[in-house]
This record gives sequence, C-alpha cells and structure tokens, in this order.
Amino acid sequence: MKLKFYIFLFLLPVFVFAQQKQITTSIDTLKKPLGSEFKLSVKAVVKPTQSVVFPKLKNIGPLEVIESYPIDTIKKEDQYELIKKYGLTQFDSGKYTVPSIKILIDKKPFLTDSISIEVAAVKVDTLQQKMYDIKDIIPVKEGWGNWWKYLLGLVIIALVGLGIYFFIKKRQKKHIEEEVYKTPIEKATSLLNNLEKKELWQKGEIKEYYSELTDIARNYIEEAIEVPAMESTTSELIVALQAASVKKKMTLTPETVSNLERVLRQADLVKFAKSKPLDFEITEDRNKIQKAILTLDKAIPQDVVNEEEDILNEAQRQKQIQAQLKKKQKQRILITIVSVVALLFVTTGFFIVTKGFAYVKDNVLGHPSKELLEGEWVKSAYGNPAVQIETPKVLKRVDISKVLPKEGLALIKEMQNFAYGSLFDNFYLMVSTAKYKSTPNANGEEEQPNIDLNKALEVSLKYTEAQGAKNMIVKQEDFQTKEGIQGIKGYGTFTFLNENTKTSTKMYYEILMFSQDGGLQQIALYHEEGDMYANQMSERILASVELQKAQN
Repeated sequence: MKLKFYIFLFLLPVFVFAQQKQITTSIDTLKKPLGSEFKLSVKAVVKPTQSVVFPKLKNIGPLEVIESYPIDTIKKEDQYELIKKYGLTQFDSGKYTVPSIKILIDKKPFLTDSISIEVAAVKVDTLQQKMYDIKDIIPVKEGWGNWWKYLLGLVIIALVGLGIYFFIKKRQKKHIEEEVYKTPIEKATSLLNNLEKKELWQKGEIKEYYSELTDIARNYIEEAIEVPAMESTTSELIVALQAASVKKKMTLTPETVSNLERVLRQADLVKFAKSKPLDFEITEDRNKIQKAILTLDKAIPQDVVNEEEDILNEAQRQKQIQAQLKKKQKQRILITIVSVVALLFVTTGFFIVTKGFAYVKDNVLGHPSKELLEGEWVKSAYGNPAVQIETPKVLKRVDISKVLPKEGLALIKEMQNFAYGSLFDNFYLMVSTAKYKSTPNANGEEEQPNIDLNKALEVSLKYTEAQGAKNMIVKQEDFQTKEGIQGIKGYGTFTFLNENTKTSTKMYYEILMFSQDGGLQQIALYHEEGDMYANQMSERILASVELQKAQN
C-alpha cells in the first residue's frame, strides 16, 4: 500500500503538467452596454525555445476588433507566459458567442475557448432626455479620391517644363543678342562690357579671361577689316593687319599695332605657358585692347551710304531679327515638350524597373478598382427585408422590372433594387430585396410562400444573360452570414459582350441569396476576372453583409 502511495506521489507532477493547458482564454466582463469594449485575453504558456503566433484579426465572430494590444511577456522559472489582448465591441444588443481563434505554437494550431457574452441595450429616460426627429437623408458627394496626387504631379511637370523653357530662352536670348548687333564695333564694345561683368580674372580664371578678351579683338578685326584673324597666329595676324591697312588706306600708328601685338602675345603666354600677369597688368591689357579696337574702327574709311538704302537695310535687318526670334521660340517650345516627355519616360521607366509594370499601371497611370478600394466606404441598409452592407460608394435605386418575366412579377408584393455601376464598368454591385404575396392554404388562412433559393438564383442568372452575358459557368455552395443566417452562393465566370464597342470581357460574379419570412434578399457582385483590387472589394463587401427581417 505504501509502495503504491509513493508511486502516486512520484507521478503526480507528471499528471499535473500533462493536464496544464498551454492556451487559456479569459474576458474582463460578460456583460457591457452596446458600443463598450470587451477585453479578450489569450495566454500562452511556452518554453523559451518555442515560437508563438497570435492572429491579426479585424473581427472575431460577430464582434469587431477595435484594438489589438501589444503582447505582454512574463517569465516564470523555465517558462514564458505570453498574454495577448483584443479589444472587442458590438453595436447591436443581444447575446453573442466569442468563437475560438487559432494560435500557432511552433506552427502547431491550438484553439482558444469560446465565451458567451451579452451586449446590453442602453436605457433612455424619455422623460428627462429630449427626443429629436430623424433627419432627412443627406446625399453623399462623389469624392475625387487621391486627386491631390495627380494635381501635385501636374504641378511638378509644369514647373519642370517652365524651368526648361526659360533656361533655353535665356540662352537663346543671349545668343540672339550676339547676332543682331548693328555694327562690329557695337558688338565688340558690348562684349567687352559683358566680359568685365563676369569678373573672371578676379575669380582666378585668368586663362579664360584672356581667351575671351583676345577672341573679341580677333572677331572685330575679322568682321570689320576682313582679315582671317581667328585662324591666324599672332605674328600672321599683325602682318595681315598691316597689309590690310595699306590696302584700305587706313592710318594706323605704330603704337596701336604694338599695343595690340603685346596683348595678343601676353594672352599666348597665359594660355600656353601658364603665365600669371599681375592685376594692374591685366587691367592695362584690357584697356589697350579696347583702345586698339576703337582706333582701328576710326581708321576704317567710311563709305557714303544712300539714306533710303540705309533705312531699307535697317528694316530688312529688323524683319530678319523677328523671324529669327519666332524660329527660336518654336525651338524652345519643341525642346520643352521633348524634355518633359523624356522626363516622364525616364521616371516611368525607373518605376517599372524598381517597382514593376503593375505598380506603375496601378499607382502612376491609375486603376479605377484600386481607387474604389482605397476610398472612403459607406455602410448603409437597403430595401425590405433590409440588407445592411458596406460599399465603396452609395448605391442608387434602379428599376429592373422591365427585364423580369411578367409571371414572376405577378407574385411579388414589393421589390426594391439598388446598384452601383453597370456591367459596362470595371465593378458592378446590386442589392435586391422582394416581399412575395401570401397565398391561402387549405383552411383558407393566408400563409407566406415557400421561396426556392435555387430557382431564385436561376432567375438572377437569366437577368445577367439578358444584359449580355454569354458562356456562363455556374458553381453553387451554401453561405452563412456572421449572424448564422443560412443562404446560398452562386459564383463563376461569363463572357460579357458589349454591343456598343463590339468587345468582349471575361467577368467573374458572386450572387448571394437569402429567404426570410416570405422575403428574398440578394447581393450580386460582378467584376473583371483577375482584378485583384476588385477581389479585395468583394471579400470586404460580402464579409459586411447583415440581414434584417421583413417589416409588414
């Protein structure tokens, strides 16, 4: 007997450990007013080497998860306690069951315990609390979605285009100003003044300064005296200048030629021998060039020009200038357009390489289904028996009685239909409700008709075919709402033929059918097959379906 007792004591810790649950579930209270938060706690007891995954949930059964709290970790001896809390709420009073949820420990599933709770209605003292009439329905304004992104993109493109345009205009204006001087001396004087404004030698750019200075002098000599100064060496230029002065009967002093030659040779030393003149020498060289140009200009014999011919030449010159300006303006516009288009192509190409073509198509070019999915959704009830549903846009009342068979309409007491879009669009949603006429039974009593959901689904599919659906594939399964209301679901694909555009589109559809107290409730979804954003919308819409009983 003692031996058995010792064996039992020895094995007792083993039994206790084997019976200890790894997952325990608790809730802060079993009853709260509607809209209040229930805190569901899930505790996992694991070893340090084990991994635990708590699910990310938007809903737990009929309750909405309004807060997913961080995991608390408590170390106890050689084990860890991981506690995950979910904040739950419900806005309809009644008794609900928080169902089991799946927790993964080392990738093995463990289920939590289900818990029954009660959401109590809020009592209103109508004697103390003032009551107000229900407000009229306020129409929902159509939103522009992410309009600001497109506006920002257009502004950036416009700014880039304007920047390119004015940059080119400034460059061309400078170039045109260089081309339209009336005389060579006017051009040379203006270029000398512009050179001083640049302050090149003050910035240490002596070589560039001398290069521009001598180019101005050589250009003047080539244009005014008709000597090939730009291609000549300094020695060749001086010889050619002296020969031209004799030929043109120009009076040049030896000092003028000597000063010009000295500055040209100084420039050669700066450019090729890396000589660095002092500041006062640079100033003197600049003055010598200017004086030499003015002296040369005065020495050139002036031809007698007819006044009328001079006026005609000036008018012709102005006409050429205007024509040149117009040509340059067209070039600026063309270059700007090409630059902006090139920028768009480069940007688009960058996103295609880094993000993929689907990203560019959906986020840069735009995707109607994506805009609907990411827009502001609306939750509302439609028809009688009412269907409460969350949708990307408010559904509008439509009349489909003209396309339904007359024998079917004769059995309907009341029918309401609401829709968004059409089969011509990327996404089509319709909610329909109907109440059927009661019929007398053998005892003469009125009783509600027994609605065959399978036949109702057939009627709905015939309506779809009447709208242009061809080659329809039909699958069917049972469907249950989160409140436990049983119905059927028809789904599949068909080819939609658009008679207006003579095109065909492969479509996917889902149709839910429910029957309550002689009333029929239907939700139909249609969208292009393979549209992942439309698939996500369909899942969200169907998950939001809540049904109400018919009101007599």
